[in-house]
Amino acid sequence: MSEQETPNPVFAIEKIYIKDLSVEVPNAPQIYLDRETPTINIQLQTKAQGIGEGLFEVALTATVTSKIGEKTVFLVEVGQAGIFRVQNVPSENMEPLLSIACPNILYPYAREVVSDAVTRAGFAPVMLQPVNFEALYMSRLQSQQEEAAKNAPQAEPGDATIQ
Repeated sequence: MSEQETPNPVFAIEKIYIKDLSVEVPNAPQIYLDRETPTINIQLQTKAQGIGEGLFEVALTATVTSKIGEKTVFLVEVGQAGIFRVQNVPSENMEPLLSIACPNILYPYAREVVSDAVTRAGFAPVMLQPVNFEALYMSRLQSQQEEAAKNAPQAEPGDATIQ
């Protein structure tokens, strides 16, 4: 291979697995007798870390909490993770790849685990709606930029820059 040829980018799934799974029904058995409609709260978090030469672990954590008033009906938390091989990818593309593409791959697995865990706990399945990880990533970037601008030193009235 000549020096002018750049190697082809590599993006491959090495392994997808459940890193953590927790199901809690703290008010059982009485909660099964309650007929009120519960509220559902869903939180998602992603985390990526390098684990070797060209290997990255990306973990998507989905926390689903169901409540009736202040009473918790159930709490399900799944850490769906994957090992991804990423090589010859420009550095400016790494963060979007790990923050958008990898969670998009992991999310259907996390949805299935949440639905199955809730059903096995004795409740109607919770179907997580599709998530736009690109929009979440862009929103996070914008928030970080706004925070950085807000914390940047501001010139005081009367300050002058001499060149």
